[in-house]
Amino acid sequence: MQRVNLSTVSEFVLVGLSDAPEVRFLLFVLFLIIYLATMAGNITILVAISTDTRLHNPMYFFLGNLSLLDILCPTATVPKMLETLLLENKVISFAGCTLQLFFLIDAVGTEIFLLAVMAYDRYVAVCHPLQYVNIVSMELCARLAIGIWVVGFFNSLLHTSLISTLFFCDSREVDQYYCDIPPMLALSCSPTYSRELVILSVAGVVGSSAFVVTLISYIYILLAILRMNSSESRHKAFSTCGSHLMVVCLFYGTTICTYVRPSSTYSPHQDRIVSMLYGILTPLLNPIIYSLRNKEVKRALRRVI
Repeated sequence: MQRVNLSTVSEFVLVGLSDAPEVRFLLFVLFLIIYLATMAGNITILVAISTDTRLHNPMYFFLGNLSLLDILCPTATVPKMLETLLLENKVISFAGCTLQLFFLIDAVGTEIFLLAVMAYDRYVAVCHPLQYVNIVSMELCARLAIGIWVVGFFNSLLHTSLISTLFFCDSREVDQYYCDIPPMLALSCSPTYSRELVILSVAGVVGSSAFVVTLISYIYILLAILRMNSSESRHKAFSTCGSHLMVVCLFYGTTICTYVRPSSTYSPHQDRIVSMLYGILTPLLNPIIYSLRNKEVKRALRRVI
């Protein structure tokens, strides 16, 4: 088999979700509705946060950044998937594949650190409420936001460059409905051990550092809640942190199943389901989770709507 460098490849073929015409149309309608609902939900939250002065504080500033990521992540993959389902055009250009890979990893990497920063924000709010305004200032929030977006950018740049130097044989079929690291590694016919080692090492350092910050923050939050004498205070603390904790569990559970494992265990059918959870359903659920459990957000959303 002839080995071809990715830089000379002009296009790939995405396997997609289904080849049956009747199923493809139903899937197109379903995912179109989900995508439009995701865009509407996250854009509405952004409008509510930007127009309601009562939401101009660190917690909702970070929630606005989360909504931006929830717009970026599905937009990188869903439009091409909808085109494949409706027009059966499975071909994606080299540039399109690279951009999909870059923006997806950028969104995932940035969200990992954003969730850690949001956990620290909730820790200060619950454990040091009297000093919250002085510790978590809007200036600090702006710096943290810039920092996590920059780190996410360079993390994605590193991973994309590692994939872009792979060699491929005659096959051009990407066994997924978008370009991602596991199917690209599985498609390559060149040795991928060194690249996998770098990818897993970077993902381990990035993911574990953010996860440790999140975990420690919630351990302190839980201890502080258990020390509260008033049931009303405990309920308020749980309602403040419950939405973020649900988002953290959903995000880490799906991304770990997808990325933190060797390519030898890659399962196309299983990965399609898992990737839909964090790439399509999680961005849809995040605004629902926050709006259902937060009275201030619900009040602002009702005013906007």
